[in-house]
Amino acid sequence: MGSDILYFDSHRKDTVAELSNILSSYLSKLTNGQAGFVLLCIGTDRVTGDSLGPLIGYKLSQLDIPGLFVYGTLNQPVHALNLEQVLEEIREQHPDLPVLAVDASLGHQKHLGCCTLCKSSIRPGIGVKKDLKKVGDISITGIVCEATPYAQLQLQTTRLCTVMGLADYISEGILQAATTLP
Repeated sequence: MGSDILYFDSHRKDTVAELSNILSSYLSKLTNGQAGFVLLCIGTDRVTGDSLGPLIGYKLSQLDIPGLFVYGTLNQPVHALNLEQVLEEIREQHPDLPVLAVDASLGHQKHLGCCTLCKSSIRPGIGVKKDLKKVGDISITGIVCEATPYAQLQLQTTRLCTVMGLADYISEGILQAATTLP
């Protein structure tokens, strides 16, 4: 698979269907007839800008969607301190299922409020200089703030409105994709 990055503007709700259709196509190619996929939502609720993953995990875990296995919620976040342990649990519990990794990210000002979809893994924490392993077969990121030398401060002062808008948009796209898979 290539690693082309597709951008979707979360302010344009009419693009959710496009995100969902492309995501569903990517997942279908990876499931090989298996039912379901793992959703790995990375982040912490202790930093506003980094709470995107746990918010998405929380929203989707409440829906009890058959075949969707959610890791990373507000109650049980997946972050730098427990990522390795959670990845091991995923390998044990769901060895044949593809993993969709979701995380907040930093980016250019013009992409603020956009989400990306990529047919490859992501490296969580790279924007704040953490050295964590790549995760996921497919990835979605939500660009919550501008990349600056002060990334940690930027994430702490990110507007909750921006994060919630992205969480709603990405959750809806994943929900639509999950309900169209076999």
